[in-house]
Amino acid sequence: MATDASTLATRLQRRALLHGIYVILNASPHALELASTVLDAGVRIVQYRAKSGIDATIVETLRRVTSEHGALLILNDDWRAARAFDCDGVHLGPQDDGFAQVATVREALPNNLIGLSCGTIEEVRAANAAGVDYLGVGSVYATASKSDAGAPLGTGVLRALVRASAVPVAAIGGITAASIPEIRHSGVAMAAVISAVSGAADPGHATRELVDAWNA
Repeated sequence: MATDASTLATRLQRRALLHGIYVILNASPHALELASTVLDAGVRIVQYRAKSGIDATIVETLRRVTSEHGALLILNDDWRAARAFDCDGVHLGPQDDGFAQVATVREALPNNLIGLSCGTIEEVRAANAAGVDYLGVGSVYATASKSDAGAPLGTGVLRALVRASAVPVAAIGGITAASIPEIRHSGVAMAAVISAVSGAADPGHATRELVDAWNA
């Protein structure tokens, strides 16, 4: 599909924000409060993950507050909903519609980011050929946040996948503020976290620690 200059510029502007701490928010009664907290703490990439169905009011509010902070809003799993709610992008895993048909998703979302979950060199190479905008690679460490995360890859495999990728990589899985230096050393552009923020006694403080560790 042809891409005009304005579409290309917008997509490139969004890609320019693909760095730093990437917070994944699971659907919960506290999702909006947590979103405001992490945005105020300096996060500029937020992904909303609603496995049991999307709440339109929550996504609309997330779109507003992320825009106010100059941050990206990525929707997990559902590229049609990402288009309907004007999200900045969609993140797809191997079981999601569109994961193996990136061209179809790109035609529907020429202006938006497409991220894919990858855990092997073969998956990274396929993503390179598909022309996605970023990859999520993990689980790097053991994690309880995702039941199907599989065995930890470790930082050695992470570094190999980063080298093989043609686009920015977000490491995910068991990442804490203490492990950020090791994660950064692997060459990733982003560190994605879930429980490091949502499971913290003080999510704002935990987020600031993550952001400070990344920027150190």
